[in-house]
Amino acid sequence: MSKKQAVVAQADELREGQMKQVSVEGTEVLLARVGGQYHAVGAHCTHYGAPLATGVLSGTRVVCPWHHACFSVVSGDQEEPPGLDALPCFEVRVENGQVLVAVPEEAPKQRLPQMAAPDAADKRIFAVLGGGAAGAAAVETLRQEGYRGRVLLITGETFLPYDRTTLSKGYLAEREKQSGVKPLRSETFYQEHGIEIIPGKTVSKVRAEARQIEFADGSTLHYDALLLATGGIPRRLPVPGAELEGVLTLRAPGDVDRIAAAAQAGSRAVVIGSSFIGMECAAALRSRKVQVQVVAMEQVPFERVLGREVGGLFKTLGEENGVVFHFNAQVDHFAGKGKVEKVVLKSGAELEAELVVIGAGVRPATEYLDGGAKNPDGSVSVDECMKVVGADRLYAAGDIAAFPDPLSGERIRIEHWRVAGQQGRVAARNMAGHATPFTQVPFFWTRQFNQNLRYVGYASSWDEVVLDGDLGQKNFLAYYVRGGQVRAVAGAGRDQALCAIEECLRLRKMPALAALRAGVDWEAQLRG
Repeated sequence: MSKKQAVVAQADELREGQMKQVSVEGTEVLLARVGGQYHAVGAHCTHYGAPLATGVLSGTRVVCPWHHACFSVVSGDQEEPPGLDALPCFEVRVENGQVLVAVPEEAPKQRLPQMAAPDAADKRIFAVLGGGAAGAAAVETLRQEGYRGRVLLITGETFLPYDRTTLSKGYLAEREKQSGVKPLRSETFYQEHGIEIIPGKTVSKVRAEARQIEFADGSTLHYDALLLATGGIPRRLPVPGAELEGVLTLRAPGDVDRIAAAAQAGSRAVVIGSSFIGMECAAALRSRKVQVQVVAMEQVPFERVLGREVGGLFKTLGEENGVVFHFNAQVDHFAGKGKVEKVVLKSGAELEAELVVIGAGVRPATEYLDGGAKNPDGSVSVDECMKVVGADRLYAAGDIAAFPDPLSGERIRIEHWRVAGQQGRVAARNMAGHATPFTQVPFFWTRQFNQNLRYVGYASSWDEVVLDGDLGQKNFLAYYVRGGQVRAVAGAGRDQALCAIEECLRLRKMPALAALRAGVDWEAQLRG
């Protein structure tokens, strides 16, 4: 294969632990110096193409600045999702004090990880219930970890696995400009790697002790290992009129289609709940020229997750973009003749609407489980390896999993896309016989009215919020502190710092509270 090459740096140009983006005749390359050696990999994240050079290099790991996917700069392998593919690696050499990189003429932007081929002699059946982030990551990881038996991905949806995070953002905002939800992988990909997709299949019972799945159509399946990754079911409001046409939830592509059909320019919508789904939906509806009112029990959006000050930023942002809020409010009932016409609040206020979207969170979809440590809220308790407590060869990941937080030790449940992908990978490694504890740091992001917010760590409560920066300028870090320790950090306009903070949390390199108040150089803190 013919290659093109170029001098991209002087041999002493990068210090240990530094990286930069370079070009080899039009091919963008990430050059990094680690362990005294130069390495060259693809310059852009395989998730949504972010320039990795604007992220953070932590040892041999580069963290993407947008959604925190992580890659090895030595091998190009992906170490943390989102996204599924690895980076291409390129030849590097140092001659006469210069660094040269050679790349193929048709250099790929990403590469498929090494995957084991299925073997008919291996009679084991590893099944995964649910085609969301956890399930999609798990089936590929099983093959990457060398498992060669049957892999079954069983999902109640009729779609191949897709990126659910786009539904309440770009997909709803521009539904008519898109040809549908783009799958993460093609049907051909799954066929080539012996991953059997079984869509539209409803599970009625999982009998953990018997290792058996019963389906609504009467069929059964015996498994050797099973991952439960069935996600959440949107909560409906238990009030009169909830069954009226036009009262909708947002969880799947079909939900977006129904919302978009009703969201005509000038129409009136009421969003119930100031959750991330609710607020992203409100922003998308405003982009469609819909009149939007939001009803929330809180005093500001995201108050329970981000606190009053940071939540207040999104209140102001929404109001500046035409959203009308009703805080400290609850729905009494929906009114209309067959179709919703009004939302009536307990205060007596009446909000006219042709469309209502309920963003009141989700409940774990686990009603089918017989056996294992199922909790009163429907979640499933797992150990640090994502194995269901009290069950053999049964695992759970994603929205349904109540797992031990590696930072605090408390049992928590997180409904984040990236966390689900991380847990799916960890569960698959353990299913394949490679003992791997879940030690990752949670991360999520949201985007509303062209404003990003990123959040690392987890804080169910806090003693104080330490602010660094200017909320009004949307350039800040908010540290959520409990017991003198930073449990989580939210920020805007500080993408690189948030990458370093996630690594500091993971590596237990967080500074003392006094140092935090004085201001922290986060890349220096990470290197120290």
